[in-house]
Amino acid sequence: FCRVDPYGFERPEDFDYASYEAFFSRYLVVLTRRAIKWSKLLKGNNSIQKSLKVKRYIRKGIPNEHRALVWMIVSGAQTNMEQNPGYYHRLLEGEKNDKLLEAIKTDMNRTFPDNVKFRKTADPCLQHALYNVLVAYGHHNKAVGYCQGMNFIAGYLILITKNEEESFWLLDALIGRILPDYYSPAMLGLKTDQEVLGELVKMKVPAVAELMERHGVMWTLVVSRWFICLFIDILPVETVLRIWDCLFYEGSKIIFRVALTLIKQHQAFILEATNFPDICEKFKQITKGTFVTECHSFMQKIFTDPGSLSMATINKLRETCREKLLSQG
Repeated sequence: FCRVDPYGFERPEDFDYASYEAFFSRYLVVLTRRAIKWSKLLKGNNSIQKSLKVKRYIRKGIPNEHRALVWMIVSGAQTNMEQNPGYYHRLLEGEKNDKLLEAIKTDMNRTFPDNVKFRKTADPCLQHALYNVLVAYGHHNKAVGYCQGMNFIAGYLILITKNEEESFWLLDALIGRILPDYYSPAMLGLKTDQEVLGELVKMKVPAVAELMERHGVMWTLVVSRWFICLFIDILPVETVLRIWDCLFYEGSKIIFRVALTLIKQHQAFILEATNFPDICEKFKQITKGTFVTECHSFMQKIFTDPGSLSMATINKLRETCREKLLSQG
């Protein structure tokens, strides 16, 4: 059995190879079928118009060979890159903020210690590309600078695009547009969205919301990493990439769909919890096992399980949750 997955991540000691093999042999059939359809759709040109067909294709997964290109196009990163030729390299050549460089350097060895491509001994070692992307981004978006969690996101982008400049513009799409205010120093957007999830759980899985309230468990304790790392290191790689396919196209509501599906699907299991630590432990457990490994059926579930979830509903909840947070100071 291969100890390292196709993305360079070492598999844990207790990795269940048998069930993974069973899943992957089925999934390979799906991937092959999708690859043929995508090749026809792209027909060698680098443009895609947003349409119901494209949305359906993206929800069913983008084949890895087309993933970087499709992310670039649908997120608007491609247009930004083309309109700003040489900008990325100018950022790297310009004046630097020493404090920012120090913060980024500190996190380099903490980024994916279980990934062979990020090791100092790797050739090429992706730490160098990661450092560049984060330095460029910190100087491009001074309001954000650098914040923990960004290293993991940029690292994933580099693994998929294998290109520094594209990773930079995709990071910009995520932080600048798709995830409102997640990584600013006050992290108001992130805190707001955790509260929004709490409100959505009240509406869609009230028994779990009631359990959390009864034991005084704050949402931020159990889901903050889901939001900050966009499920990296929480769900299996293939599943995370499938979530990101939709995130780049449909925006931040995908995060709520994933979170609600995990909670709803494991409602009975979560409700067995009888105290505070128990609840926290249950939330760790629900992100493991075959339900999340089977990324294809998992992605189908995120669009059916939570029921309707409009951007209008989310924005309305964001307004009230943000006001509440601001009034609490």
